Amino acid sequence: MERPRAQILTWRGGVAVLAIGAFMTFINPFGATASLPAWAGLLYWTLLVGEGWFGATLIGFGLGRVFPSWHSELNRAISTVLIAFVISATIIGVQYALGDHVPLWYWPRLYGLVLGISAAVAAVAWLMERAFAGGPGAVTHAPQAGATAAPVRFMERLPAKLKGAAIYAISAEDHYLRLHTSKGSDLILLRLSDAIAELEGLEGAQTHRSWWVARDAVESARRDGDKMVLTLKGGGEAPVSRPNVKPLREAGWF
Repeated sequence: MERPRAQILTWRGGVAVLAIGAFMTFINPFGATASLPAWAGLLYWTLLVGEGWFGATLIGFGLGRVFPSWHSELNRAISTVLIAFVISATIIGVQYALGDHVPLWYWPRLYGLVLGISAAVAAVAWLMERAFAGGPGAVTHAPQAGATAAPVRFMERLPAKLKGAAIYAISAEDHYLRLHTSKGSDLILLRLSDAIAELEGLEGAQTHRSWWVARDAVESARRDGDKMVLTLKGGGEAPVSRPNVKPLREAGWF
């Protein structure tokens, strides 16, 4: 299963946090860091933005595990509401440590302000996720009816114990590929893009950036939020990333 917003935990997330932190330092909303030197203001805002960015992602991950049927946008909204409480508590704690207590009557207003900023940051994360989602994966084709079937080059790469097996799916694990077959699984050293090029001759598709699935291996599909998960022969499961849902549905995969 592809966890929601996993991508924004990468280096892109770090760059975004630094950029937003610098922007917040420049505009200095509410004059929160007016009495601090520029470097301290940058540190203050960057840490708060980082807490919100990565904290909301982790909350979303947990919600996705507990409530896998929730739509990703509902997950995002609830994560934003919850992380705003955490950030508000952080601000109150920091101000207390600095000897500038936040009065109790101001806490609801503070939360409202933090929630507004958190929602804006969540929108940036959503736009990044869309921008880097990519397009549908590569598709491989079986020979047309009546045509002479050429050998599938990839079959020559099967380890000895898997010779003659039907390939159900191939998943990337670091620099290796895991072969899911009718005779079990094994690892080989190869890039997924190279494997897909050699799989031409088998009907299948790259359902996710790290998965290729044979169409004949799909037994059923189930919805997981706004994504799909394919159940394969042998009991395995393969994720379908968002850009691939519509093309595969139109092709009759589910």
